[in-house]
Amino acid sequence: MHTRECGHICGESSPAIGEAGKTGEWRTETPCIDSSKCIPFRRNRASCFLCWLYCPEGVIKKSIPVEIDLEYCKGCGICAQICPAQAIAMK
Repeated sequence: MHTRECGHICGESSPAIGEAGKTGEWRTETPCIDSSKCIPFRRNRASCFLCWLYCPEGVIKKSIPVEIDLEYCKGCGICAQICPAQAIAMK
């Protein structure tokens, strides 16, 4: 449990990079982003970021261009499945 900025106590969790160490070596597939298809990159503004929202490991950086920290990415492929522009491929 922790306290929010407003002072309320909450029991929610949030992903934190590296709680189990650098886990990228466990990965069998690697997410590769095609920036030419990525909606935030094409529009040059903060939009979409569904990959960031659904990443269970919290390793996707909400930036333009979108970046994935491969040292901690486990290669689950959720980002590729959720991407509406099909800008992420697992290789």
